Amino acid sequence: MTIFSSRVPVKRLATRRQVLAAGAALLATPMLARRALAQARVQITEGTFQPIPIAIPNFVAGSPSDGEVGNGVAQVITNNLKRSGLFAPVDPAAFVEKVTNIDSAPQFASWRAVNAQALVTGRMTRQSDGRLKAEFRLWDVVSGQQLTGQQYFTSPEYWRRIAHIISDQIYERLTGEKGYFDSRIVFVDESGPAQRRIKRLALMDQDGANVRYLTRGSDLVLTPRFSPTTQEITYMEFGQGDPKVYLFNVETGQREIVGNFPGMSFSPRFSPDGQRIIMSLQQGGNSNLFVMDLRSKSTTRLTDSPAIDTSPSYSPDGSRICFESDRGGKPQIYVMPANGGPAQRISFGDGGSYSTPVWSPRGDYIAFTRQGGGQFAIGIIKPDGSGERILTSGFHNEGPTFAPNGRVLMFFRDPGGNSGPSLFTIDVSGRNEQRLPTPGFASDPSWSPLLS
Repeated sequence: MTIFSSRVPVKRLATRRQVLAAGAALLATPMLARRALAQARVQITEGTFQPIPIAIPNFVAGSPSDGEVGNGVAQVITNNLKRSGLFAPVDPAAFVEKVTNIDSAPQFASWRAVNAQALVTGRMTRQSDGRLKAEFRLWDVVSGQQLTGQQYFTSPEYWRRIAHIISDQIYERLTGEKGYFDSRIVFVDESGPAQRRIKRLALMDQDGANVRYLTRGSDLVLTPRFSPTTQEITYMEFGQGDPKVYLFNVETGQREIVGNFPGMSFSPRFSPDGQRIIMSLQQGGNSNLFVMDLRSKSTTRLTDSPAIDTSPSYSPDGSRICFESDRGGKPQIYVMPANGGPAQRISFGDGGSYSTPVWSPRGDYIAFTRQGGGQFAIGIIKPDGSGERILTSGFHNEGPTFAPNGRVLMFFRDPGGNSGPSLFTIDVSGRNEQRLPTPGFASDPSWSPLLS
């Protein structure tokens, strides 16, 4: 069994407060518009949808080195918004106006000429103490009014996080929903031949950048899951003896065993307050759900049946649990009170089997994997069992996880053979399926909360 030590290179993650060393403040007037402007507003519906055209020129810079960072920030913002599927960035080759001063109002006619409905202008300048000052303004091109604007101070190495934070600001202002770009993904990195895969815990930004490895790969790791409240991960590891459930602190690089359990343990996941771990424990031919208080280490049994109950996930308010069980013959999704009690089956579609349920952070849907007819589908269903929708189908899809705002799902797809799994994202409407770049094969993703 590998014991994590300082020899495994883990870069300490900065908190948002550390990144925004001097905080974030509104720029000089005119700053925040008093009302949302309908012309530059994304209307998110489940029917016909048209992404909003947005122009994002390179950020103005105080020096050539700042210019390189400014170009990088603009590119990251462009990529974030484009990948969301809600925005259509205008090709910079079509720009008529060259932005040289963000303190002056843009030439809105020039931006209307390239069909932009929204415009982002920004500036990067190096301060005397070595920090970067990042400023941006978001404009409604149709009305000629500024929607929002902020400034940030940060160490130069955090420029990508600034770009993600600005992306979140733009996304929220134009959609009315929280963004999800300043977040991370933990996943299982896989390498080597299919029969002898090396599996390591890995961490990366939500766009695939800044990959770092958290374990060495000498032991098998499975089902990493982020805490909803902290930069902490729980996961399973198969080493010597029974599999063990671990906690891993991303900030410090330290890990600890959650507890020693008789038999096999599976699918650990945090409670919404981050104070408990819920999991399934195998006892003979069946498995039941247990919850452990991380402070007292006391364990409470939640189910007691001859079936296989596994893959539990809390509702965001902590009052209910969804889980997978074959108590009805085939694996299906059930919902029950968080402290145990009667369970209600909610999945009935097309005679298939359902697995890996996970509750949306918004509480409106439960995502799942459905298997049937040689296909593995990723879908969503309301907690009362209504409104089931399949978002994508193929072979082999599995393991959905929600973005912090509940708008996007990530999952992994394994075509089999000599190939291996890859990560994909898709909107909860079923639009905009995209492959996420990773250094090698990747499976079992889990989305972090927004970084604080």
